[in-house]
Amino acid sequence: MSDQVRAATLIAMTTVVAAMATANAETITVKSPGGNNVVTIDSDKLTYSVSRNGKVIIEPSPLGLNLDIGTIGPGAKLTGRSGGSVNGTYEIVVGKARSAPDRYTHADLAFAAAGKPFDFHLLVRAYDDGVAFRYTLPEQAGLKAVKVKSENTQFNFAKDYDCWGANMGRFDTSFEAEYDQTKASKLRNFHHYISPLVCKTGAGQTTFAIAESDVKDYPGFFLSGRGDAGLGVAVTLPPRFDNDRNFRSRKTISASVQLKGQGFQSPWRVVMLADAPGDLAASSLIPTLAAPSQIKDTSWIKPAKTSWDWWNDWAVDVPNAGVNTATYKAFVDFSKRMKLDDILIDEGWSVGSDIEPNADADVTRGKPEMDMPALLQYAKSQGVGVWLWLQWQQLDNQMDAAFKQYEAWGIKGVKVDFMNRNDQEMVDWYHKVLEKAAQHHLMVNLHGAYPPTGLNRTWPNYITQEGVLGAENNKWSARITAGHNVTLPFTRMILGPMDYTPGGFRNTTPANFKHRNHEPMVMTTRGQAVAMYVVYDSPFQMVSDAPAAYDKADGAEFIQAVPTSWDETRILSGDIGQHIVSARRKGDTWYLGAMTNEAGRTLKVPLSFLGKGAFTAHVLQDGADPTRLNASDSKVSATGHLTLKLAPSGGAVAVIKPQGAGLAQQ
Repeated sequence: MSDQVRAATLIAMTTVVAAMATANAETITVKSPGGNNVVTIDSDKLTYSVSRNGKVIIEPSPLGLNLDIGTIGPGAKLTGRSGGSVNGTYEIVVGKARSAPDRYTHADLAFAAAGKPFDFHLLVRAYDDGVAFRYTLPEQAGLKAVKVKSENTQFNFAKDYDCWGANMGRFDTSFEAEYDQTKASKLRNFHHYISPLVCKTGAGQTTFAIAESDVKDYPGFFLSGRGDAGLGVAVTLPPRFDNDRNFRSRKTISASVQLKGQGFQSPWRVVMLADAPGDLAASSLIPTLAAPSQIKDTSWIKPAKTSWDWWNDWAVDVPNAGVNTATYKAFVDFSKRMKLDDILIDEGWSVGSDIEPNADADVTRGKPEMDMPALLQYAKSQGVGVWLWLQWQQLDNQMDAAFKQYEAWGIKGVKVDFMNRNDQEMVDWYHKVLEKAAQHHLMVNLHGAYPPTGLNRTWPNYITQEGVLGAENNKWSARITAGHNVTLPFTRMILGPMDYTPGGFRNTTPANFKHRNHEPMVMTTRGQAVAMYVVYDSPFQMVSDAPAAYDKADGAEFIQAVPTSWDETRILSGDIGQHIVSARRKGDTWYLGAMTNEAGRTLKVPLSFLGKGAFTAHVLQDGADPTRLNASDSKVSATGHLTLKLAPSGGAVAVIKPQGAGLAQQ
C-alpha cells in the first residue's frame, strides 16, 4: 500500500453521525475508532477537552491564535462541519517498524472569526493512541501575507499530575536536558519546556504526552505553565533570531511568525495517550501525523552502524592520531573489522572547519592533512561508507556546491550541527537542507536539533537526530546516570529516533566514575551498554568508543550483529526512570533489551509475543564486574519466560530465534 492509500473505509460526510456525535448546536465530539479517546469541542467558546476511557484528562482548554488581521478565538461562528474516518497504513523506510497504522476519526470545523470576519478551520483527529488538532486559514479574498503574533492554545489539566519534562529556560538551546519529574502545580509561566511533556494521570498507569507534529512555515513550540496559576501548560512560540550572528550571541529580531502567501496551517497540537508509559514508546503517532514522504525512490536510504572519532578522542593506533588521512584509514579498517557499515568524520576535516560560522570556511575541500580522494577511494575499496560533519552556517553558505561535491565523492550522509533553535527560520532551514540532501542522495543526521516533529516521515533521508542529553556528556559531567538513561525511552524517544551515541565500553560504577575527555568512562554496566542498541531508536547508530575498547571485549559480537532498523517493536514492561524491557523483531529473530536505573532488579519476561514453535535464546546479562557479561543459551517458547538479573545501573540483551535459524541481518 502506498504512503497515502487509505483502506476502503474512508467516509466523507457533511454532518457526522456515527463518528462525530452532536450533543447540541455548539458541542461536537470526535471519538477514536476504538472508542477510548474522545475530543469535545465547544464551538462557541472555542475550547476543547480530552478524555480517555471515560475519564477527563484535559479539561476545557482555550484554542486560538492572535493574528495581525484579527483573532481566532471565542465568539467565532461555526459555519460548517464535515468529517469521517480513515483506516490505512503506510510504509516506514527505516525505523521502529516496517509499517504504521494510520487509523483515525476526524472532523473539519469551519468558522467565521468574530469582529473583522475571516474564515478559518479547526481540524481534529482522534486516534486510539492520541488526539490532535490544528488551525488552518484557507485562501480568501482580501487576505495576503498574515502574521501570527501569538498562540493561545492551552492544555488544562484535570488534576495535579506527576509530569516529566525538560525545562530549557531559554529559546536558543541545544534541546539537551534531563526530563525531571515535577508536579503539574510546579510548572511556571516563565518555564520553557520542550516537547514532549509526559504526565501520569493517576488512573492506573494511564499516561499522556503533549507534543507537536508536521511543523512547517511556523516555529516549533515550547510549553510554559499557565499564567493564571491553573494546572496545565500553554503553547509559547519562540522569537525569530538573527541568522547572521554567532550562535553564542545571537539576538532576537522579531516576535511574530511571518506566514507566506494567503493560506496557512499550523502544526498539529498533539496529546499522545496510552494505558502504560511503554505504549507511548511503541507509538508512531508523531510521524503518522506528518506530511507523507516527499522522496519517491527511497531505495538508497539504508540503516547503518558507524565508528565515530570524536567521542573516543581519535584514539586509533597510528602515529600522530587526529584529523588526518592515516587516522581515518585506521577507522576504515576498524569499521571493516567490526562489521560496521560506515565511518563518521567529525569536526575539523574541511578548510576552516569550526563550530562557529567562519565566512572563510570551505566545506567542499578537505584541509591539507586530509587527502579526501585517497581516503574515499580507500574506504570504497574496503566496502565502508563515509559520513561528514558540518557546521550548519558553513554548509548553508555552500549548500548546492557542497552537496554536489559530496554526491560525486560517494558520501553517504552528513551530520549537521549547532543549529540550536526552533524559530520559524530554522524550521524552514530544516526543510531546505533535507530536500536538497535528498536531491543528492544524502542521508542526514542533525545535531543541536529541536525535538522530532515527524520530519523523518516527510523526508525519510532524515534517519536520526540529536536533541537528547546523550553519552557525549560523560566526557565533562556526571549527568548521564542510569536513571536518566531509562527515562529517555518514555520521554524524548517517543517522538522519534535519537542519536544518543552509545557504545561506551569503559564501564564502571557511579562511585568510581570520573569524567574525562580522553578514554571517557560511563557509569553503567556492559549489560546496559549493549542493551541500548535494542532499546534506543536510531537507524544510524554510533559505535562510539575507541577500536581497542572492543577488542575481545564482552558484548562486541552483539554490537556487530544487532540491526538498527526493525520490522516490529513492543515494549514488554517498564516505567519512567525505573526500567524498560523492549522487544524488537527483524525477520524471524527477536532482540530483547533490558535496562534498569541505579537499583538492581530481577525481571521475569513473558515470551507470549513469540508465537508458535520452538526457539533458542542467547542471553547476555551483567557479570561479576561492570565490564563483564554472563552468557547463556536455553530453549524457550511462547508459553514460557526469561529471567533477567540486572545489576544496579545494569542491563541485559537476548537474541531469540527459531531453532536452526541464523541471526537477522540489517
